[in-house]
Amino acid sequence: MNRKEFERRRKQLMRMVGTGGIAILPAAPVRMRSRDVEYRYRQDSDFYYLTGFAEPDAVAVLAPGREQGEYLLFCRDRDPEKELWDGVRAGQDGAVADYGADDAFPIDDIDEIIPGLIEGCSRVYYTMGMYADFDTRIADWVNSLRSGANRGLHTPQEFVALDHLLHDMRLYKSRSEISAMRKSAKVAVRAHRRAMRVTRPGLYEYEVEAEFRHEFRRHGAWASYNPIVAGGANACTLHYVDNGEVLKDGDLLLIDAGCELDYYASDVTRTFPVNGRFSPEQRAVYEIVLEGQLAAIEKTVEGNHWNDPHDAAVRVITKGLKKLGLLAGTLPKLIRERAYRQFYMHKTGHWIGMDVHDVGDYKVGDEWRVLENGMVTTVEPGIYIGNRRSIPKKFRNIGIRIEDDVAVTSKGPDVLSKGLAKDPDEIEASMQGA
Repeated sequence: MNRKEFERRRKQLMRMVGTGGIAILPAAPVRMRSRDVEYRYRQDSDFYYLTGFAEPDAVAVLAPGREQGEYLLFCRDRDPEKELWDGVRAGQDGAVADYGADDAFPIDDIDEIIPGLIEGCSRVYYTMGMYADFDTRIADWVNSLRSGANRGLHTPQEFVALDHLLHDMRLYKSRSEISAMRKSAKVAVRAHRRAMRVTRPGLYEYEVEAEFRHEFRRHGAWASYNPIVAGGANACTLHYVDNGEVLKDGDLLLIDAGCELDYYASDVTRTFPVNGRFSPEQRAVYEIVLEGQLAAIEKTVEGNHWNDPHDAAVRVITKGLKKLGLLAGTLPKLIRERAYRQFYMHKTGHWIGMDVHDVGDYKVGDEWRVLENGMVTTVEPGIYIGNRRSIPKKFRNIGIRIEDDVAVTSKGPDVLSKGLAKDPDEIEASMQGA
């Protein structure tokens, strides 16, 4: 993402904040994994969306109309000794020269500078509840101004939820963002293809997971969430991440794995037979899920409501389960009573972008949101048939999900993760090396 993209975003947000408002965004803090070992640092998505600045211990301030500069960045000083251990820092000069800040200050000076910036504003835009320590600092700065009100200090009249504005911005992806997400999806597709090639009975789930992580890293990406590599009955646990069991001949393998590349995520799921051949029952269930996914993708178009793809998938899946004898009753009644939920218990998708489960409201008021150009969603119907006595044995422990990332465009749905086999014949052929 180039500097002009970040600049465009800041200007758009400042137009909404308006003169007299100030927006304050802290960077993500460093998190400890255990004792003195840190988690790999990942910048806060909102902060990075506006700044492109990936260092911790930083605060971005947007002050529309400020004569001395509207975009201020507080960050760490250059420190050769610390940089020897932890890597090069941008410092204040780099914040201006490389990241487009109008002015930059040492992070240690923030308590002396921010209250003065807030004092001249009537509205403070800030996202409460993300970082408790910084919530306290915001409150301290405002309280310090209020305590000086009798000396003529001005205090803001209103606090406004910054995430309400910013997350609606993030919901609409630019061409650059769609391009970044397409690249991320291509890496995920390569990893899934690799998994299909190596999978065979006797491997452990974690061995297949290792193939994903290897493919991600060789392209400069990281797993965007803990991969689900679920063989057999494990696929019926929606968030199974232990990935520790042996893959058995005759079982299916459900893999839900995506990556993050340049801060943009992919989220892709495929289900295929461990031995390379679907059983008749596995194929029957698989074809229902695939038909449901294709019907949902067809509904992922401008002007439809967010829930229309889900409704399309539900209808196909309910009809298919009824045909297999797993549900009994009329189709309208089964759908109305949501009888399908014992086999299909989640929604058909979620927003995706910088976060796997990306920001953005699914409803506006009481109505499902209308799909518009630039929105990107996953489409991921599934059927999960557990080991229950009421289920015929031939269908037990079948868990299937098929997921792709789909952009809404003026020309129809754009499947960003296209090119990965999902037709059952194509899957069998690719696993047999055809």
